[in-house]
Amino acid sequence: MDYLAQFGTVAPPPGPNKFAGGGIGGLALFINVILRSLIMIAGIYVVINFIVAGYDYISAGADPDKIKRATQRIWQSVIGVVIVGGALTLAALVGMLFFGDAGALIDLKIFTP
Repeated sequence: MDYLAQFGTVAPPPGPNKFAGGGIGGLALFINVILRSLIMIAGIYVVINFIVAGYDYISAGADPDKIKRATQRIWQSVIGVVIVGGALTLAALVGMLFFGDAGALIDLKIFTP
């Protein structure tokens, strides 16, 4: 029954290595993780808001107040997505103009001596 140990080791695929922090650590890596997590949470929140607003819209029947609330929720979700997307686009443009790298403000790099 010792034949299971003869398979050896399996090297990880090359793809996940690019998510290991990119040579940054400490505070910069922490801020990157927080920023990306907030963006993902905003996206998930918008999807959930769309689903709930769609359900409210369908179940409203002829009640104009429920239809109005559902429509407002949909518009607020759209505005939220536009704000998050606009912030990322603006950060990429500023990073490209000042640093020559579109991800300079999104992927923080702290240069030390």
